[in-house]
Amino acid sequence: MSTSYLIDEPKYSFLKELGLDKVNVGVYDGKWKASGKTVTSICPANGRPIAEVQTGSVEDYDRCVQAAQEAWQSWADIPAPKRGEIVRQIGDALRAKLQPLGQLVSLEMGKILPEGVGEVQEYIDICDYAVGLSRMLEGRVLPSERPGHALLEKWNPLGVVGVISAFNFPIAVYGWNSAIAMVCGDVLLWKGAETTPLVSVATTKVIEEVLVRNNIPGAVCALCTGGADVGKAMSQDERVPLVSFTGSTKIGQTVALEVQKRFGKHLLELGGNNALLVNEDADLDMVSRAIIFACAGTAGQRCTTTRRLILHEKVYDEVLARLKKGYEQIINRVGDPLDSGILYGPMHSELGVEQFKKALTAAVEQGGKIEFGGKVINRPGYFVEPTIITGIAHDAPIVQDETFAPIVYVLKCSSIDEAIQWNNEVKQGLSSSIFTKDLGLIFKWIGPKGSDCGIINVNIPTNGAEIGGAFGGEKHTGGGRESGTDSWKQYMRRSTITINYSKDCIVRPALSFHRGVIMGRRPARW
Repeated sequence: MSTSYLIDEPKYSFLKELGLDKVNVGVYDGKWKASGKTVTSICPANGRPIAEVQTGSVEDYDRCVQAAQEAWQSWADIPAPKRGEIVRQIGDALRAKLQPLGQLVSLEMGKILPEGVGEVQEYIDICDYAVGLSRMLEGRVLPSERPGHALLEKWNPLGVVGVISAFNFPIAVYGWNSAIAMVCGDVLLWKGAETTPLVSVATTKVIEEVLVRNNIPGAVCALCTGGADVGKAMSQDERVPLVSFTGSTKIGQTVALEVQKRFGKHLLELGGNNALLVNEDADLDMVSRAIIFACAGTAGQRCTTTRRLILHEKVYDEVLARLKKGYEQIINRVGDPLDSGILYGPMHSELGVEQFKKALTAAVEQGGKIEFGGKVINRPGYFVEPTIITGIAHDAPIVQDETFAPIVYVLKCSSIDEAIQWNNEVKQGLSSSIFTKDLGLIFKWIGPKGSDCGIINVNIPTNGAEIGGAFGGEKHTGGGRESGTDSWKQYMRRSTITINYSKDCIVRPALSFHRGVIMGRRPARW
């Protein structure tokens, strides 16, 4: 393997367009300064080093929190629409760097270039959404049961919001959180994934330019790259009232427990063992187009990837044949995700490859048959074949688990009621999809006895989501919601306010003090 760094090669000149160097500082609190270990970012498509990042220590993290707290004092005083204007400028700055940032995502994470660019576009889109939200943050005026009183509900910012993001969406997840948190009046402290530090640094540099230009403290969007020690410090830190964590259910549970110990708030986006159901009346042409990317897109490394394909027995053979045909086309377009025409890139790391191999071994031991794929591809980088497993039971342990790899288990059901039961039997509850033309079935699917997931789709795949709808899931997925609708409320605290504008002091609905006499006619209610 070559020891030269990709940043020095002309093909990767976009790295220097983003202000990156061979050695980069991974901590920003208004100044770039780090004291932790230096890590080398590896390109998953060829296994070569891209560049280095000096990460943050716990001491660096502590400095970032202090700077963020100080920055909040001025940021919270800025009216929400003016905060929205700063977010608008961040969106425009990201637009100007859309292509090189998208290339960096593809290079460091491994997803194909259209996906890398699309991920940056998601951050831009949520900035646009947040700008509108900045003029719509609402409260309520409620009818008071006490005369001469006003009853109000008001939302105020929390303060410092910690964001721990995952490797598979190294920029979008931060964008979903930061744009909305900023217009709410919060400041951010971001710990990106350990294996995508260059994306974190480059994104923060784009934001830094906007903050400096507007004389806004840089610590409004602080960054502290680092390892588990930084994440643990954030989880235990009472100065961070909300921690937003995206990652595995196992790590998310640990984070949640640490945050809960100090009575903090957490926003969790965890595992997804997503099912796509195909009824006997489904449009199979539509199904064929949908399931290829749903199962194999991003090499199976999306939290919304279809991992269980539940097919009615009457269409099972036809859908399986079409899926295999689609995979045959994909396998001929595997390669460097930065190259044009590539449909399928590498796993993100060697760890992902090992998880892929272990899952296949377990699936075969539990009765599964490798219908397609199943091999590590013999080429530089971390490439594996997209894989189809048939003949395995719906309740086999490996099917009930989530393997973050391009493996789909194809299950045959005798009725759609059985399929819905199988959809709901796993511990995760993120995304789900059904393909059918039956209107009654559609409303059953989205009703109380249908899918128990946070995302319920009809005639579209499990992956992909619009920013206008809140994104997240139930059960072991964590219950968090990011992006649209009323998810902004998670970044704020709610206050119920009573204002007495009368001359009487009514301490509770049943009692009043008037000229020194306690007057009451009914039992008090607390």
